[in-house]
Parts: sequence; C-alpha cells; structure tokens
Amino acid sequence: MADRPNPFTDIERFFEQMNRAFGDVNIPTRPHQIAVDVAETDEEIVVSADLPGFERDDVTLSLSGRDLTIDADHEETAEERTGDDDARYVRRERTHRSVSRTVRLPDAIDEEAASASYANGVLTVTLPRETVDDEGESHTIDIS
Repeated sequence: MADRPNPFTDIERFFEQMNRAFGDVNIPTRPHQIAVDVAETDEEIVVSADLPGFERDDVTLSLSGRDLTIDADHEETAEERTGDDDARYVRRERTHRSVSRTVRLPDAIDEEAASASYANGVLTVTLPRETVDDEGESHTIDIS
C-alpha cells in the first residue's frame, strides 16, 4: 500500500492559517501547541505562555507587525549502562520537542521597548503599545 499524506496535517495547517487571519480564537489547546494568556491595559499588552520542560535558551521570540511568534525547541539524550564487563547493555533514548504559536496582537507594538522574561516554565512578554503601525519588518525579542 502506498504511503498517503495524513489529511489531519492539512486540517491543522488550515486552522493555524485561519487563526492568523482572524486573530486567535478560543480553540482548545492541542498537545503540540503553546497555551497563552493575552492581557491588555491602555499602555501595554502582556502575553504569558506556558512552556514546561523548556529552558530559556530553547525559546525564540519574534515580532512582525502585529504577529508575535513563540518557538521552542528542545533536544535531550539519556544514556543508561548496565551489566558487567562481559555483557553490557546500553540504552540510549533521545527526545526532541518542538512547539510554535503565533498570536495576533490587538494593536501595533513599540518593538524597541518590548521585553520578555522566563521563569519556572512561564514566558512573560511585555509589549508597549505604539500608535504608528510598522508591519514591514520582523524583530527579535531577547529573553531575560
């Protein structure tokens, strides 16, 4: 039997495109997605994202216009050796986890004043509002 493409991959891609086009809607989080909270005041927008099991260096943030993209990628290798000198058993397990989420922000952001922090598996991104809309460039936000 020939390999056929997974139709659910196309459906998930379609929903991600719809979320970007219309802003995030309240769709239940799937295991490969990042759960986020978006709060706003008159001065700023604060995005909090749960990233358990990831280190600060595993996380990348980028801002393009009103789209904030959070990417996290983590690889780990565990090795266990058992047995005596004549018979050794080695078990080596590798895991790779990668998640990504793009959040459409309600207003334009002052990219230069944006900041982020990461503690105890929670990423907090503080995005001051800006009145001028500059949607042409993508900016990277450093995480402290």
